[in-house]
Amino acid sequence: MQNSQHAIADSSTKSEQEETNMRKTTMSLDNTSHERGYKDEHTRNSKENPKMNTQGTARKTSQPDRPGLDELVPSRYALKVGAIDVMVVSDGVLSLPESMLGHNVDPAVRAAWLEDKFLPPDVLEWALNAVVVRSGDRTILIDAGIGADPGLNLPRAGKLGQRLQAAGIDLASVTDVVLTHMHMDHCGGLLVDGVRERLRPDLRIHVAAFETKFWGGRPDFSRVHMPPGFPDALRRTAKRFLDEYDSQLRPFDKEYEVAPGVLVHRTGGHTPGHSVVRLASGGDRLTFAGDLVFQVGFEHPDWYNGFEHDPEEAARVRVGLLRELAANRESLVATHLSFPSVCHVAVDGDVFRWVPGPWEY
Repeated sequence: MQNSQHAIADSSTKSEQEETNMRKTTMSLDNTSHERGYKDEHTRNSKENPKMNTQGTARKTSQPDRPGLDELVPSRYALKVGAIDVMVVSDGVLSLPESMLGHNVDPAVRAAWLEDKFLPPDVLEWALNAVVVRSGDRTILIDAGIGADPGLNLPRAGKLGQRLQAAGIDLASVTDVVLTHMHMDHCGGLLVDGVRERLRPDLRIHVAAFETKFWGGRPDFSRVHMPPGFPDALRRTAKRFLDEYDSQLRPFDKEYEVAPGVLVHRTGGHTPGHSVVRLASGGDRLTFAGDLVFQVGFEHPDWYNGFEHDPEEAARVRVGLLRELAANRESLVATHLSFPSVCHVAVDGDVFRWVPGPWEY
Protein backbone atom coordinates (compact mmCIF):
# COMPACT_ATOMS: atom_id res chain seq x y z
CA MET A 1 0.00 0.00 0.00
CA GLN A 2 1.28 3.41 -0.84
CA ASN A 3 0.49 6.67 0.85
CA SER A 4 -1.57 9.13 -1.13
CA GLN A 5 0.02 12.42 -2.07
CA HIS A 6 -3.19 14.24 -2.79
CA ALA A 7 -6.37 15.29 -0.99
CA ILE A 8 -10.04 14.76 -1.53
CA ALA A 9 -11.31 18.32 -1.58
CA ASP A 10 -14.41 20.33 -2.32
CA SER A 11 -14.15 21.48 -5.91
CA SER A 12 -14.99 25.05 -6.82
CA THR A 13 -16.23 23.77 -10.21
CA LYS A 14 -18.82 21.28 -8.99
CA SER A 15 -21.77 20.76 -11.25
CA GLU A 16 -25.24 21.60 -9.98
CA GLN A 17 -26.02 17.87 -9.79
CA GLU A 18 -22.94 17.20 -7.63
CA GLU A 19 -23.93 20.02 -5.28
CA THR A 20 -27.38 18.49 -4.93
CA ASN A 21 -26.30 14.89 -4.46
CA MET A 22 -23.22 15.11 -2.32
CA ARG A 23 -20.88 17.40 -0.46
CA LYS A 24 -17.40 16.09 -1.10
CA THR A 25 -15.23 15.09 1.81
CA THR A 26 -12.25 17.31 2.49
CA MET A 27 -10.00 14.53 3.73
CA SER A 28 -6.25 15.05 3.78
CA LEU A 29 -4.78 11.86 2.39
CA ASP A 30 -1.29 12.26 3.67
CA ASN A 31 -0.09 12.12 7.24
CA THR A 32 0.84 15.77 7.56
CA SER A 33 -0.92 18.54 9.42
CA HIS A 34 -4.32 19.57 8.02
CA GLU A 35 -4.51 23.29 7.30
CA ARG A 36 -8.26 23.70 6.74
CA GLY A 37 -9.63 26.36 9.05
CA TYR A 38 -6.15 27.10 10.39
CA LYS A 39 -6.29 30.88 10.20
CA ASP A 40 -9.55 31.22 12.11
CA GLU A 41 -8.37 28.73 14.72
CA HIS A 42 -5.05 30.54 15.10
CA THR A 43 -6.74 33.90 15.56
CA ARG A 44 -9.07 32.51 18.20
CA ASN A 45 -6.34 30.58 20.02
CA SER A 46 -3.88 33.46 20.07
CA LYS A 47 -6.45 35.51 21.98
CA GLU A 48 -7.85 32.80 24.25
CA ASN A 49 -4.94 30.49 24.90
CA PRO A 50 -1.71 31.87 26.38
CA LYS A 51 0.02 28.58 25.65
CA MET A 52 -0.27 29.21 21.91
CA ASN A 53 2.72 30.87 20.29
CA THR A 54 2.61 33.31 17.39
CA GLN A 55 2.60 30.49 14.87
CA GLY A 56 -0.59 29.00 16.34
CA THR A 57 1.10 25.82 17.58
CA ALA A 58 1.02 24.46 21.11
CA ARG A 59 4.04 24.77 23.36
CA LYS A 60 5.30 21.56 24.93
CA THR A 61 1.92 20.30 26.13
CA SER A 62 -1.35 19.18 24.56
CA GLN A 63 -4.72 20.39 25.81
CA PRO A 64 -7.01 17.33 25.85
CA ASP A 65 -10.02 19.24 27.14
CA ARG A 66 -9.92 21.81 24.33
CA PRO A 67 -11.22 20.75 20.91
CA GLY A 68 -9.14 22.35 18.21
CA LEU A 69 -5.90 22.13 16.31
CA ASP A 70 -3.60 22.35 19.34
CA GLU A 71 -3.87 18.63 20.13
CA LEU A 72 -0.48 16.92 19.97
CA VAL A 73 -1.74 13.32 20.14
CA PRO A 74 -1.57 11.43 16.80
CA SER A 75 -5.18 10.80 15.85
CA ARG A 76 -5.47 10.15 12.12
CA TYR A 77 -3.53 8.04 9.67
CA ALA A 78 -4.07 7.85 5.90
CA LEU A 79 -3.28 5.07 3.48
CA LYS A 80 -4.45 3.65 0.16
CA VAL A 81 -5.93 0.27 -0.69
CA GLY A 82 -5.58 0.31 -4.46
CA ALA A 83 -7.91 3.11 -5.56
CA ILE A 84 -9.71 3.23 -2.20
CA ASP A 85 -8.79 6.03 0.20
CA VAL A 86 -8.63 5.00 3.86
CA MET A 87 -8.16 7.02 7.02
CA VAL A 88 -7.91 5.52 10.50
CA VAL A 89 -9.21 7.99 13.09
CA SER A 90 -8.77 7.61 16.84
CA ASP A 91 -11.76 8.07 19.14
CA GLY A 92 -9.43 8.03 22.15
CA VAL A 93 -8.68 5.39 24.77
CA LEU A 94 -10.74 3.28 27.17
CA SER A 95 -9.19 2.39 30.53
CA LEU A 96 -10.57 -0.96 31.71
CA PRO A 97 -9.65 -3.50 34.42
CA GLU A 98 -7.03 -6.06 33.41
CA SER A 99 -9.42 -8.87 34.42
CA MET A 100 -11.32 -8.14 31.20
CA LEU A 101 -8.44 -9.73 29.34
CA GLY A 102 -8.38 -13.53 29.18
CA HIS A 103 -10.85 -14.01 32.00
CA ASN A 104 -10.82 -17.74 31.29
CA VAL A 105 -7.12 -18.17 32.21
CA ASP A 106 -5.17 -18.23 35.47
CA PRO A 107 -4.62 -14.64 36.71
CA ALA A 108 -0.92 -15.42 37.18
CA VAL A 109 -0.64 -16.36 33.49
CA ARG A 110 -2.42 -13.18 32.50
CA ALA A 111 -0.15 -11.11 34.75
CA ALA A 112 2.94 -12.71 33.21
CA TRP A 113 1.73 -11.82 29.71
CA LEU A 114 1.12 -8.20 30.71
CA GLU A 115 4.58 -7.96 32.25
CA ASP A 116 6.17 -9.51 29.18
CA LYS A 117 4.52 -6.82 27.04
CA PHE A 118 5.59 -3.98 29.36
CA LEU A 119 1.92 -3.25 30.10
CA PRO A 120 0.47 -2.10 33.44
CA PRO A 121 -0.57 -4.98 35.72
CA ASP A 122 -3.99 -3.62 36.67
CA VAL A 123 -5.44 -1.65 33.76
CA LEU A 124 -5.93 -2.13 30.03
CA GLU A 125 -5.63 0.91 27.78
CA TRP A 126 -7.88 0.00 24.86
CA ALA A 127 -7.46 2.07 21.75
CA LEU A 128 -10.65 3.11 19.98
CA ASN A 129 -10.21 3.24 16.20
CA ALA A 130 -12.75 4.11 13.53
CA VAL A 131 -12.16 4.24 9.78
CA VAL A 132 -13.26 6.59 6.99
CA VAL A 133 -13.28 5.06 3.51
CA ARG A 134 -13.73 6.79 0.16
CA SER A 135 -14.67 4.50 -2.76
CA GLY A 136 -16.21 5.92 -5.90
CA ASP A 137 -18.78 8.51 -4.89
CA ARG A 138 -19.34 7.00 -1.44
CA THR A 139 -17.81 8.28 1.80
CA ILE A 140 -18.18 5.58 4.44
CA LEU A 141 -17.67 5.84 8.19
CA ILE A 142 -16.89 2.42 9.67
CA ASP A 143 -17.97 2.55 13.31
CA ALA A 144 -18.81 5.81 15.01
CA GLY A 145 -16.99 5.87 18.35
CA ILE A 146 -18.31 5.78 21.89
CA GLY A 147 -19.95 9.15 22.33
CA ALA A 148 -20.67 10.11 25.94
CA ASP A 149 -22.73 8.05 28.36
CA PRO A 150 -23.70 9.98 31.52
CA GLY A 151 -23.45 6.84 33.63
CA LEU A 152 -19.79 6.15 32.82
CA ASN A 153 -16.65 8.16 33.47
CA LEU A 154 -14.64 7.90 30.24
CA PRO A 155 -12.72 11.18 29.97
CA ARG A 156 -10.17 9.94 27.42
CA ALA A 157 -12.72 8.61 24.93
CA GLY A 158 -15.37 10.16 22.70
CA LYS A 159 -12.97 12.25 20.60
CA LEU A 160 -14.11 11.14 17.14
CA GLY A 161 -16.19 14.20 16.29
CA GLN A 162 -13.45 16.73 16.95
CA ARG A 163 -10.86 14.57 15.22
CA LEU A 164 -12.96 14.12 12.10
CA GLN A 165 -13.35 17.88 12.03
CA ALA A 166 -9.59 18.38 12.46
CA ALA A 167 -9.05 16.00 9.52
CA GLY A 168 -11.38 18.10 7.37
CA ILE A 169 -14.13 15.49 7.24
CA ASP A 170 -17.59 17.05 7.28
CA LEU A 171 -20.27 14.74 8.70
CA ALA A 172 -22.60 16.00 5.97
CA SER A 173 -20.35 14.35 3.39
CA VAL A 174 -20.73 10.85 4.88
CA THR A 175 -23.05 8.82 2.65
CA ASP A 176 -22.92 5.54 4.59
CA VAL A 177 -22.14 4.27 8.07
CA VAL A 178 -21.15 0.64 8.64
CA LEU A 179 -21.43 -0.69 12.19
CA THR A 180 -19.38 -3.76 12.96
CA HIS A 181 -21.75 -4.23 15.91
CA MET A 182 -23.84 -2.20 18.31
CA HIS A 183 -21.74 -2.01 21.45
CA MET A 184 -21.69 1.60 22.57
CA ASP A 185 -18.06 2.23 21.56
CA HIS A 186 -19.10 1.60 17.96
CA CYS A 187 -22.44 3.39 17.65
CA GLY A 188 -22.55 5.87 20.55
CA GLY A 189 -20.87 8.64 18.60
CA LEU A 190 -24.01 8.99 16.46
CA LEU A 191 -25.97 9.88 19.61
CA VAL A 192 -23.83 12.86 20.61
CA ASP A 193 -25.83 16.10 20.78
CA GLY A 194 -25.94 17.86 17.42
CA VAL A 195 -24.55 14.97 15.35
CA ARG A 196 -27.76 13.75 13.78
CA GLU A 197 -28.65 17.25 12.60
CA ARG A 198 -25.33 17.42 10.72
CA LEU A 199 -25.80 14.10 8.94
CA ARG A 200 -27.37 13.73 5.50
CA PRO A 201 -31.09 12.93 5.52
CA ASP A 202 -30.43 10.07 3.07
CA LEU A 203 -27.63 8.54 5.19
CA ARG A 204 -27.62 4.74 5.07
CA ILE A 205 -26.55 2.76 8.14
CA HIS A 206 -25.52 -0.82 7.41
CA VAL A 207 -25.63 -3.35 10.24
CA ALA A 208 -26.32 -7.09 10.34
CA ALA A 209 -29.96 -8.05 10.84
CA PHE A 210 -28.87 -10.48 13.58
CA GLU A 211 -27.44 -7.49 15.46
CA THR A 212 -30.56 -5.34 15.36
CA LYS A 213 -32.68 -8.35 16.37
CA PHE A 214 -30.36 -9.10 19.32
CA TRP A 215 -30.42 -5.55 20.72
CA GLY A 216 -34.08 -4.99 19.87
CA GLY A 217 -35.08 -7.89 22.11
CA ARG A 218 -33.64 -9.02 25.44
CA PRO A 219 -29.87 -9.17 24.85
CA ASP A 220 -28.12 -11.99 26.72
CA PHE A 221 -25.29 -10.84 29.02
CA SER A 222 -24.95 -14.13 30.90
CA ARG A 223 -21.51 -14.96 29.52
CA VAL A 224 -19.80 -11.57 29.47
CA HIS A 225 -17.27 -10.34 32.03
CA MET A 226 -17.72 -6.57 32.03
CA PRO A 227 -16.99 -3.87 34.61
CA PRO A 228 -19.99 -2.64 36.64
CA GLY A 229 -22.18 -0.18 34.78
CA PHE A 230 -21.30 -1.34 31.27
CA PRO A 231 -24.15 -3.83 30.67
CA ASP A 232 -26.75 -1.20 31.51
CA ALA A 233 -24.95 1.42 29.42
CA LEU A 234 -24.76 -0.95 26.45
CA ARG A 235 -28.45 -1.77 26.63
CA ARG A 236 -29.36 1.89 27.04
CA THR A 237 -27.24 3.03 24.10
CA ALA A 238 -28.41 0.29 21.74
CA LYS A 239 -32.08 0.92 22.49
CA ARG A 240 -31.72 4.65 21.96
CA PHE A 241 -29.77 4.09 18.74
CA LEU A 242 -32.46 1.79 17.32
CA ASP A 243 -35.17 4.27 18.26
CA GLU A 244 -33.44 7.30 16.76
CA TYR A 245 -32.03 5.79 13.57
CA ASP A 246 -34.62 3.14 12.70
CA SER A 247 -35.61 4.76 9.40
CA GLN A 248 -32.01 4.89 8.18
CA LEU A 249 -31.01 1.32 9.02
CA ARG A 250 -30.20 -0.98 6.13
CA PRO A 251 -29.92 -4.45 7.72
CA PHE A 252 -28.19 -7.23 5.76
CA ASP A 253 -28.22 -10.98 6.26
CA LYS A 254 -24.72 -12.35 5.57
CA GLU A 255 -22.85 -9.72 3.55
CA TYR A 256 -23.39 -6.56 1.57
CA GLU A 257 -21.26 -4.51 -0.86
CA VAL A 258 -21.54 -0.93 0.36
CA ALA A 259 -19.42 0.53 -2.45
CA PRO A 260 -17.01 -0.86 -5.05
CA GLY A 261 -14.45 -2.96 -3.16
CA VAL A 262 -16.11 -2.38 0.25
CA LEU A 263 -17.80 -5.54 1.54
CA VAL A 264 -19.29 -5.94 5.02
CA HIS A 265 -19.50 -9.57 6.16
CA ARG A 266 -21.20 -10.96 9.27
CA THR A 267 -19.01 -13.21 11.45
CA GLY A 268 -20.92 -13.42 14.74
CA GLY A 269 -19.09 -14.44 17.91
CA HIS A 270 -18.34 -11.20 19.70
CA THR A 271 -22.02 -10.35 19.30
CA PRO A 272 -24.56 -12.31 17.19
CA GLY A 273 -24.33 -9.81 14.35
CA HIS A 274 -20.68 -8.79 14.64
CA SER A 275 -19.23 -8.06 11.20
CA VAL A 276 -15.93 -7.28 9.53
CA VAL A 277 -15.33 -4.97 6.57
CA ARG A 278 -13.17 -6.23 3.70
CA LEU A 279 -11.55 -3.71 1.33
CA ALA A 280 -10.12 -4.84 -2.01
CA SER A 281 -8.83 -2.82 -4.95
CA GLY A 282 -6.11 -3.27 -7.54
CA GLY A 283 -4.57 -6.28 -5.81
CA ASP A 284 -4.46 -4.57 -2.39
CA ARG A 285 -6.55 -5.86 0.50
CA LEU A 286 -7.32 -4.69 4.03
CA THR A 287 -9.71 -6.02 6.67
CA PHE A 288 -11.23 -3.94 9.44
CA ALA A 289 -11.89 -6.62 12.05
CA GLY A 290 -13.88 -4.64 14.59
CA ASP A 291 -13.68 -6.45 17.94
CA LEU A 292 -12.63 -9.87 16.69
CA VAL A 293 -8.94 -9.21 17.33
CA PHE A 294 -7.24 -7.69 20.39
CA GLN A 295 -3.51 -7.51 21.07
CA VAL A 296 -3.51 -10.69 23.13
CA GLY A 297 -5.48 -12.52 20.45
CA PHE A 298 -2.45 -13.13 18.26
CA GLU A 299 -0.49 -15.16 20.81
CA HIS A 300 -3.54 -16.39 22.71
CA PRO A 301 -6.51 -16.50 20.34
CA ASP A 302 -8.32 -18.79 22.80
CA TRP A 303 -8.32 -16.18 25.60
CA TYR A 304 -11.78 -14.77 26.13
CA ASN A 305 -12.54 -11.07 26.08
CA GLY A 306 -14.93 -9.72 28.70
CA PHE A 307 -17.23 -8.12 26.12
CA GLU A 308 -17.78 -11.31 24.10
CA HIS A 309 -21.34 -12.56 24.29
CA ASP A 310 -20.36 -15.98 22.89
CA PRO A 311 -16.67 -16.38 23.78
CA GLU A 312 -16.18 -19.86 22.28
CA GLU A 313 -17.61 -18.78 18.95
CA ALA A 314 -15.60 -15.55 19.05
CA ALA A 315 -12.39 -17.57 19.55
CA ARG A 316 -13.27 -19.92 16.69
CA VAL A 317 -14.00 -17.02 14.32
CA ARG A 318 -10.85 -15.19 15.45
CA VAL A 319 -8.60 -18.16 14.64
CA GLY A 320 -10.20 -18.56 11.23
CA LEU A 321 -9.77 -14.90 10.35
CA LEU A 322 -6.15 -14.76 11.54
CA ARG A 323 -5.30 -17.86 9.50
CA GLU A 324 -6.84 -16.28 6.42
CA LEU A 325 -5.03 -12.98 6.89
CA ALA A 326 -1.71 -14.74 7.43
CA ALA A 327 -2.21 -16.79 4.27
CA ASN A 328 -3.19 -13.95 1.95
CA ARG A 329 -0.87 -11.39 3.59
CA GLU A 330 -3.46 -8.63 3.61
CA SER A 331 -3.39 -5.75 6.05
CA LEU A 332 -5.41 -5.69 9.26
CA VAL A 333 -6.93 -2.82 11.22
CA ALA A 334 -8.96 -3.41 14.39
CA THR A 335 -10.85 -1.23 16.82
CA HIS A 336 -8.76 -1.96 19.91
CA LEU A 337 -5.25 -2.43 18.53
CA SER A 338 -2.92 0.46 19.32
CA PHE A 339 -3.42 3.37 16.93
CA PRO A 340 -3.13 3.38 13.97
CA SER A 341 -3.29 -0.44 14.23
CA VAL A 342 -2.32 -1.13 10.59
CA CYS A 343 -0.51 -4.46 10.71
CA HIS A 344 -0.05 -7.92 9.25
CA VAL A 345 -0.52 -11.39 10.71
CA ALA A 346 2.14 -14.10 10.67
CA VAL A 347 1.84 -17.72 11.74
CA ASP A 348 4.00 -18.55 14.77
CA GLY A 349 3.78 -22.28 15.44
CA ASP A 350 0.26 -23.05 16.59
CA VAL A 351 -0.61 -19.39 17.16
CA PHE A 352 0.06 -16.06 15.47
CA ARG A 353 2.35 -13.05 15.55
CA TRP A 354 1.37 -9.39 15.29
CA VAL A 355 3.56 -7.55 12.73
CA PRO A 356 2.96 -3.76 12.92
CA GLY A 357 3.09 -2.08 9.54
CA PRO A 358 5.77 0.53 8.79
CA TRP A 359 4.64 4.12 9.27
CA GLU A 360 3.61 5.70 5.96
CA TYR A 361 4.85 9.30 5.87
